[in-house]
Amino acid sequence: MNINMKRCTSEDSRKLQEIGYETFKETFEEQNSPENIKTYLEEAFNLKQVEKELSNHSSQFFLVSFNDEDAGYLKINTVDAQSEEMDDDSLEIERIYIINKFQKLGLGKYLLNKAMEIAIERNKKKIWLGVWEKNEYAISFYKKMGFVQTGAHSFYMGDEEQTDLIMTKILR
Repeated sequence: MNINMKRCTSEDSRKLQEIGYETFKETFEEQNSPENIKTYLEEAFNLKQVEKELSNHSSQFFLVSFNDEDAGYLKINTVDAQSEEMDDDSLEIERIYIINKFQKLGLGKYLLNKAMEIAIERNKKKIWLGVWEKNEYAISFYKKMGFVQTGAHSFYMGDEEQTDLIMTKILR
């Protein structure tokens, strides 16, 4: 088993776009209308949007590969890039996206540990994320990793309002 990770640069924008598009569609297509999925994918994963996110100095992307195949990525945010107003002692995991065929190989845990390592290096007190209330697999994983629900916020999938649970882990 060969897992590698690298920090992304602007040259990785197309790869991130493709992985984001594929994993989001795989994960959420069955529970949402085709129109809402299409609208969301076009907004969140168009190349211009991905490049904009990549150029934000308060965000970082890490590409993970498994046996030399791109398998997913991690996106973390600090300070003003966080999707909720949080203090400077917080680091957000905005995305842990693993392509279906690479799931259950420990890659999600690998990326989560990388996010925690960065948060500790930067003297953050807590790490947090939002997860769709109907994504039971992910919620179970985050609970197993020591996260607890600390709130909720609205997330729009096209024209449908959905609820993301805010889950937090205190680091020190």
